[in-house]
Amino acid sequence: MMRRIFNLVILLALLGTAVLGYYFIRPLSLPATPFVFDLKQGHSLKGTARELQQAGLLEQDRPFVWLVRLLGKSTQLKAGNYALEHPVSMLELLEIISQGKVSQRQASVIEGWTFKQFRDALNANPDISHDTATLTDAEILQRIGAAETHPEGLFFPDTYYFSGGSSDLLIFKRAYQTMQKHLQQAWLARAPDLPLQNPYQALILASIVEKETGTPSDRSMIAGVFVNRLRKGMLLQTDPTVIYGMGEKFDGNLRRRDLFKDTAYNTYTRRGLTPTPIALPGVAALQAAMHPAQTDALYFVSRGDGSSQFSSTLTAHNRAVNQYQK
Repeated sequence: MMRRIFNLVILLALLGTAVLGYYFIRPLSLPATPFVFDLKQGHSLKGTARELQQAGLLEQDRPFVWLVRLLGKSTQLKAGNYALEHPVSMLELLEIISQGKVSQRQASVIEGWTFKQFRDALNANPDISHDTATLTDAEILQRIGAAETHPEGLFFPDTYYFSGGSSDLLIFKRAYQTMQKHLQQAWLARAPDLPLQNPYQALILASIVEKETGTPSDRSMIAGVFVNRLRKGMLLQTDPTVIYGMGEKFDGNLRRRDLFKDTAYNTYTRRGLTPTPIALPGVAALQAAMHPAQTDALYFVSRGDGSSQFSSTLTAHNRAVNQYQK
């Protein structure tokens, strides 16, 4: 009787080992192909496993922890940006991470760029597969699952890493999803009683703040001026919106007559926010739009050194214009 029990225990152990072994060598399902994920510096083994699970690569984090400890590689996991071109097993994934086989290609998106500049930069990148070359802006939005119909402002400025030959659609999608994440987080933590009806309006304001800011320390004050003007129903009267509305007609020199040529983006002729963002705002501009400075200023003018002079009355503003502009 005892021998039968012993044999049964051995059999179950062998079966368990076989099942566990298969679990470690079977291909993992990739959320996307290629699949790009980041591992942050300084995370523990459990923290790394949790990151992989949250990224959608692991169904559970514990088996990965067991495997790493079993093979004695707890201290060998390397932070970085990784790209998987095809499904790999958990064993292969561990090998990739422990050897630090990170993706080396990158594409940078600059704060304040327009979507056209973003597209042009990706089109000029030789490491990317240009799958969107013949697509319209609207078709790109459709391909990446965006609900919006106008691309401006929807993509987060950052440096994106990828493996050579990756589709530009992958970068567009990551930049879009990253902006959605930052925008939603900022919106949920916004200051109370802002004259903004939804996150998209906040994105529009952030894009205007991004283009108007010459010195980072002025950013929240500039947002405060625009918020005050929106509350009072005043025209925003900001040059970057006029320039955006001119499109390719803008030759680098904004003339006084341009301020009175009406377009959908001319905030000298139309009240309120522009119909869409006018650029790709960074996280600092998003935060400024959601947390504008508490100020009574209604005007600002460039001092000529990148900083701005703020005024609460038109008289004071005119004096500042005479001092710094004329």
